[in-house]
Amino acid sequence: MKKLSIAVMISGSGSNLQSIIDACNAGSLPAAVKLVISDRKDAFGLERAKKNGIPAEFIDPSHFGGREEHETACAASIDREECKLICLAGYMRLVTGWFVGKYSGRLLNIHPSLLPSFPGAHAHRDVLAYGAKVSGCTVHFVDENMDSGPVIIQSAVKVLEGDTEETLGKRVLEQEHKAYPEAIKLFAEGRLIVKGRKVTVDTII
Repeated sequence: MKKLSIAVMISGSGSNLQSIIDACNAGSLPAAVKLVISDRKDAFGLERAKKNGIPAEFIDPSHFGGREEHETACAASIDREECKLICLAGYMRLVTGWFVGKYSGRLLNIHPSLLPSFPGAHAHRDVLAYGAKVSGCTVHFVDENMDSGPVIIQSAVKVLEGDTEETLGKRVLEQEHKAYPEAIKLFAEGRLIVKGRKVTVDTII
């Protein structure tokens, strides 16, 4: 099977990026990360990419007149590397409808809650404030709204008595590191069938 070429977009430490790289290197994921893009110069994920010999680019949003201009620059790099899947992994900028449309069906995101519950940038805080008993993570296709695209994989985590954002976040992150490579694998194998909001997995490889 030909390896799927992936671009990963980050804003921070890149631990999900690392989980994808590790799965590719281990041979459990028929894919290769061909490009890492960050909107922050100090994102540690850029160093992770460089240590693995992956082209890594900081594309500064402040150098552009708006979101779409910035995304046009990102897209130029993605297309140059001929990436077939774009994975948002801790990328903290909302993408525009233009970007979603350009990569429709090829744009994934991971979110640290069981969507549609607790979307947005402060999922763990919101889970704890609400008193929810279960949280987790969601890998989904990206659409034009925030954290609202068709769900591919979800993994649940119990909320424990005395949990803080940090302790809950750590356990959720452990599940993220398993769920994202698995979702990418299903995509790479061509097993994801999307009909409206529903994503099913073809059981025949």
